[in-house]
Amino acid sequence: MSLVDTHCHLNFDSYDEDRDEVLARAANAGVTRVINPGIDIGTSQESVKLAVQYPGVYAAVGVHPNSTAAFSDATLTAIEVLTREQKVVAIGEIGLDYHWDKSPKEKQIAAFEAQLALAARLGLPVIIHNREASDDVIAILEQWTRDLPATLRTHPGVLHSFSAPPAIAERALAIGFYLGFTGPITYKNADALRRIAASMPIDRMLVETDGPFLTPAPLRRKDRNEPAFIPLIVDRLAALRQTAVEVMGKATTENATRLFRLPE
Repeated sequence: MSLVDTHCHLNFDSYDEDRDEVLARAANAGVTRVINPGIDIGTSQESVKLAVQYPGVYAAVGVHPNSTAAFSDATLTAIEVLTREQKVVAIGEIGLDYHWDKSPKEKQIAAFEAQLALAARLGLPVIIHNREASDDVIAILEQWTRDLPATLRTHPGVLHSFSAPPAIAERALAIGFYLGFTGPITYKNADALRRIAASMPIDRMLVETDGPFLTPAPLRRKDRNEPAFIPLIVDRLAALRQTAVEVMGKATTENATRLFRLPE
């Protein structure tokens, strides 16, 4: 079974000492492809370099909401230049974050909308970060999807590490978005999230580590997260939906391949 980790920050320094081994362990666990999103221009450049270096790694480029305080037209141009690399498969991670006070809301929204417009123009899906900003995020995405080109309208992007209420899930699914599930789906206090995962369409589900963060149970607080742990998330989703692990793995891989137009 070939799996895809659709969100891992392999460029972060916590992987510097053993990045080759991390990817080898992933391959041994059946995780053959990894999407590495940027959070600013520097990390987006690093993501592109890793995608060039490693056959199974793909890049997303963009500016995370917490990095938008200095966002400008030049920033947007720099993102567009990076998309010229063949293995860039998405704009991300982008969105809104009202938990931290690292960038004014108005600046976050302007940067978010500018990057969404770029994604629409380039025909690239988006990887969405949402923290304590669900109402604004979904309203902006609903507006954005109304005028998307046909090639993007049915597969506009993913709400990464989904943790919002059921109503937000319903609205996101209604406009074509996928939902990404990470380690918290295995945590004791995640019953509400598990109910969403158990009842949503299987053809809109993705699996992610968000490594090095959000290590799934039972490894939580013991290990740095890495792509080799994706099978723990697949297993939990399969159990929730009372389906075979192979069925869940195949579905999430097909979903990732379709959304990000990955080679078979």
